[in-house]
Amino acid sequence: MPQVLIIGGGLAGAAAATWLARDGHEVQLLERERGPHDKVCGEFLSFEAQDELRALGIDLAALGAVPIETVAVERRQSRGATPLAFTGLSLSRRVLDEAVLAGAAAAGARIQRGIRATTLRRSGAGWKVGTDAGETLWAPDLFLATGKHDLRGWRRPPGPQPDMIGFKMYWRLADSRSLERTVELHLFPSGYAGLQMVEGDRANLCLVIHKAAFTAMGGRWEALLAHLRETCPGLAARLSGATPWHARPLAIAAIPYGLVQRQSEGVWRLGDQAAVIPSFTGEGMSLALHSARQAATFFTAGRRAEAYQQRLARDLSGQVRRSTLLSRALVAPFPQAAIGGMLHPTLMRWMLRATRIPAGARTGGKAGMLSPRGSG
Repeated sequence: MPQVLIIGGGLAGAAAATWLARDGHEVQLLERERGPHDKVCGEFLSFEAQDELRALGIDLAALGAVPIETVAVERRQSRGATPLAFTGLSLSRRVLDEAVLAGAAAAGARIQRGIRATTLRRSGAGWKVGTDAGETLWAPDLFLATGKHDLRGWRRPPGPQPDMIGFKMYWRLADSRSLERTVELHLFPSGYAGLQMVEGDRANLCLVIHKAAFTAMGGRWEALLAHLRETCPGLAARLSGATPWHARPLAIAAIPYGLVQRQSEGVWRLGDQAAVIPSFTGEGMSLALHSARQAATFFTAGRRAEAYQQRLARDLSGQVRRSTLLSRALVAPFPQAAIGGMLHPTLMRWMLRATRIPAGARTGGKAGMLSPRGSG
């Protein structure tokens, strides 16, 4: 019988398993996927995320992570760019998640793959979990790290911005060199799209759009892609002559952007089960890793899940609130037009600073993100 049962083997779950196993706890982790897989994710690693991964023993360079030094924002014919004060990295979740999960196993956590949790309920002084294999597991403490997918009976509240649909598609660009070391954010009516290189000479196009706008397009990926080409000339140029890696994109709906869980109900909620930050910030993976280390620290210190959840909410609520307000502005016609007309490096640096995990809340890490220098 494990002391801790973790549901979900993504970044948050695997990182928590590593920290807990290193501290001598008996950990069992359930991951529903049998092997490496892709996820709807922008795949940008900020310095906060890099610090957390280094502490886990992950060698990002050895995994093929691609350096990112500049962020650019485009709306129609307008473009603004500014350098980062650190070198960001870009790495596919297919590669990164497997590395962190392997690290958890090496630390002593028991990893079970191809097992889907189907039920979760209190049982005595612990938690009982039913699986699709017909097995029933019990543990005194339960860490919920199912990412963007909710466990039945444990659905998250909708959040302030729940009406977005996310898509992700890898592309082989005709000219990838011009995108090297840059992450681009393309604003289009009712949404925004991020584009950056990952390992293997692939470009990751990850975007969100209002559900109503996508429905008006007949709910067709081809119509959405045509909309992007028509309204984003810079993105259209990038995709000219490009070849998609897959026939269809990955997609996810009902993303509870802006959600910050303040009550734990006795469960240790990690990553997107604890707080959901809009994707344009590039801070989702950092948040997941931060929550994992914070939860493991509280657990090892003998503190309760409620104390952890309340502390995490205090740490992240301002950042998530500001990010959500900006995200809503980026997909609304008039605010988006205003932002598009003010793509000055100073404004861009402010937007990026306002959406980071507060320096005082991080374990280690650097205090500042952007340098006072430069425009592009």
